[in-house]
Amino acid sequence: MLRRSLRSEFVSGAYVFPGGALDAGDAEAALLARCTGRDDAQASRVLEVERGGLAYWVCAFRECFEEAGVLMASGPDGPLDFGDRTVEARFAEHRRALNAGQRSFLEICQTEQLSLPADALYYVGHWITPEGPPRRYDTRFFAAVAPEGQTAVHDEVETIDHMWVRPAEALAQQEAGQIELVFPTVWNLRLLRRFATTAELVAAVSTMGAIPTVQPTVVVDEAGRRQVVVSIEPADLAGGEA
Repeated sequence: MLRRSLRSEFVSGAYVFPGGALDAGDAEAALLARCTGRDDAQASRVLEVERGGLAYWVCAFRECFEEAGVLMASGPDGPLDFGDRTVEARFAEHRRALNAGQRSFLEICQTEQLSLPADALYYVGHWITPEGPPRRYDTRFFAAVAPEGQTAVHDEVETIDHMWVRPAEALAQQEAGQIELVFPTVWNLRLLRRFATTAELVAAVSTMGAIPTVQPTVVVDEAGRRQVVVSIEPADLAGGEA
């Protein structure tokens, strides 16, 4: 999890998952062609959109690299491993140039002959922020096994801290007032904490059916102003919480 900069316009200081906005470049044909295990038609069916679904997978790969320094990809010799200091330094420079707008994600993939394992990135959630505020967000959530041989590092611009944390522990820290979490993050962590191991999680999310779109409603009553949702999880993951 990454802590957003205190200068951010949106949820400053909160701990969130790596992610960001879909860029036009994420849909470039040459970049989509580097995705393996899933094509645009398959991805679009999963997201229940007419076309362009695979760009969301590309966006997830790119944003994870930009914000956390973790790149789920394979080169000519197999999955990327930054254990070699030379390779680590080369990709650190790629990341710096990408974040500075000096190099595109496609250029990095072409230079390093990378393929992106779209079949190893699982779609697990779709949230739309409540009606009312002038700025709203339509967000897709994905889950994946972190690649071995890579170390996550926040970018020190959009994010100012990071931590690997068990879902239950993150929720406990939030309840104790030690960290701030936004509403969708809390619900996703509640989903994740049901699994004791990564293998259990992957087994569940790899066979999930349709993912419901969740759009909370803001209510104001004697308890104050709060967001309310009703039943947000797929039937095969439902466990009594809503």
